[in-house]
Amino acid sequence: MTTVTPVRADTLAQHPAWLQIKDAATALQALQSPNGAVPEPADHATATTLVAELIDGVRHLTDLFPHDRAYLEQLVVDFQRWSDEGFAEPDFLDSLVLFQPQQHRRDGLTHLIMFPMYTQNGTRNRLIEAVLVEVIWPDFVADLEATQYSNGLFVPIRFLDFTPGYNTNSAVLFPETVAMRAIPTFTWGAIFADREAARFRRVLRAAVDVTKLDLPELAAELLDDQQLTEETFVMWDLIHDRTHMRGDLPFDPFMIKQRMPYFLYSLEELRCDLTAFREAVAIERRIAGNVDPTPADLNLARHAKLVQYSVIFDRIFRFSISGSRVRNYDGLGGQLLFAWLHQRDVLHWTDTQLAFEWERVPDCVNELGAAIELLYWKSIDRPKLNHWLAAYDLVAGTLEPHPASRWQSRDLPLLGTPRELTDLVMDDEFPLSMFFEAFERKMREVIASTTGITGATA
Repeated sequence: MTTVTPVRADTLAQHPAWLQIKDAATALQALQSPNGAVPEPADHATATTLVAELIDGVRHLTDLFPHDRAYLEQLVVDFQRWSDEGFAEPDFLDSLVLFQPQQHRRDGLTHLIMFPMYTQNGTRNRLIEAVLVEVIWPDFVADLEATQYSNGLFVPIRFLDFTPGYNTNSAVLFPETVAMRAIPTFTWGAIFADREAARFRRVLRAAVDVTKLDLPELAAELLDDQQLTEETFVMWDLIHDRTHMRGDLPFDPFMIKQRMPYFLYSLEELRCDLTAFREAVAIERRIAGNVDPTPADLNLARHAKLVQYSVIFDRIFRFSISGSRVRNYDGLGGQLLFAWLHQRDVLHWTDTQLAFEWERVPDCVNELGAAIELLYWKSIDRPKLNHWLAAYDLVAGTLEPHPASRWQSRDLPLLGTPRELTDLVMDDEFPLSMFFEAFERKMREVIASTTGITGATA
């Protein structure tokens, strides 16, 4: 493995070459069509100048990123070819396959990332976007990945600076978003843990005030410690990310290019979060049973407990009320977790104050995870339609469907096609409860304020 020396992150975002790249990329976006091309011949002279500025900026920065030299040198070639060939739909496959950040997971290591790409939860247009990032890889996470939760594709990062496409809610950077002529084997996926942590802290602080929740002492530390929260989210994401490919899975776990009822995506994402929760509980309990825990053990147990708090609070307070009510699968997962705990008297909303019976929370949450896993296991032997119906019943057993739902009444063309059944799922099949309707109104401005947030701006 190449020996690398991190660039000072606190100065990199002010480097003249980076500012040149950022300005040129932003100006170029205004000339691009949704597929990334520059369609108007009258704009080609300007685009040529802007690409030359991008290339010049990359060349000035390449020596600062020796671990990415092959990628950055090919990036120059790809930009020059795109310019020389008249700015048609871009193809950056050659540089993409040379960018391998998963090979250099070292805390504080920096990367310059630039591609024609879309940003999830941002824009679906493949525009030139540039991002400066720093790797987050604390020792305890490195040990977990090496010993218990292998996940060679997982790259947790924080923002240093970015072009407008990331001034959004997007907290991931995946290679499949890049414009390219062919689909390679993807070898990494990056998650902006600083954005996840920053918006979590802002939302949690407001939610505690709105619900009058008495936070446990350890959970309260998250409100004032961005680094601690980032590390907690990295641990959570490490286990969540690998879970998509593990377990008794009746289908392609990512359900790529499949059109299914959105509640199936809800259960898959919730399954992965609840797996991280379950593993965090197991880690905490194992270390608690150790008669002579080491300082590293105690640090790991602390983070494991914080993962549990984070899963619950992020799911309940942010996921449930973020985004539109059109097939909001993350929102549905948060609603389900809240209602599951409430209906088992582990969560209480009494006298307009929220409270948890914390000693009962771990086992109750694990029961929901076990119910989803049992659904998956049984569905290995079920036809697709039967699985869909069983999944619906699992959700509807806790959350009230819309009274006009044809899925609830089973007024469905059961001899029809899967598409026909999917089309009959209402956009808001499981509406917000009265609690969440009132909660959303009070939290609306706070949720909106987290767009574009980073660890530095939290």
